[in-house]
Amino acid sequence: MRKTSVVVVDDHRVVCEGLRAMINTQPDIGVVAEASSGKEALEQLRQTSPDVLLLDLSLPDMSGLDVLRYARSHYPNLKILVLSSYPESQFGLNVLRGGAAGYIGKGAEAPELLRALRTVARGGRYVGQALTDQLVSGMNGDSTAPLHGKLSEREFQIFCKIAEGESVSVIAARLFLSVKTVSTYRRRILDKMSMKNNAELTTYAIRNELIR
Repeated sequence: MRKTSVVVVDDHRVVCEGLRAMINTQPDIGVVAEASSGKEALEQLRQTSPDVLLLDLSLPDMSGLDVLRYARSHYPNLKILVLSSYPESQFGLNVLRGGAAGYIGKGAEAPELLRALRTVARGGRYVGQALTDQLVSGMNGDSTAPLHGKLSEREFQIFCKIAEGESVSVIAARLFLSVKTVSTYRRRILDKMSMKNNAELTTYAIRNELIR
């Protein structure tokens, strides 16, 4: 039986090694490569063509959201499962909008992670209870849903960069967009979230554990 091939991306080598050791005990799943940065992740995708990308959002050289967007546009058959220490209820919805097949927290037990990997490898979606509750709340028009849940995938990507202190010109260069386009996104983000300036966006992001 052909094994499901997985590339693990995490900026902590010990985490990568632990995930490899755990996953490789399974008869139907195997880790074919590891990466500790966004650039390494993209290179491993080119070299190995895996079935599943197990992706952390916090990377030293680029946002995991950027890796997610690039991978989805260049490898349409690739299944992406985000494994992150960021709260599921805060990041999960926007990650799914970005094209991930699932989101799971680093506090999950090994059986749950393996179940998530198998689910996305089969073409399904995996979400935990917190994200499920959030999706249901959004459908019911729950006013307690987070403000950033209103943002599109691209808006959320730019919102995170603004909140981290990147200028419009830097964001434009990173995302290969014009300064005018990024400025338009910024204004749209402020309007959707009823905020006045970048400082308010940063304060919100820190309070909601969207950046560190």
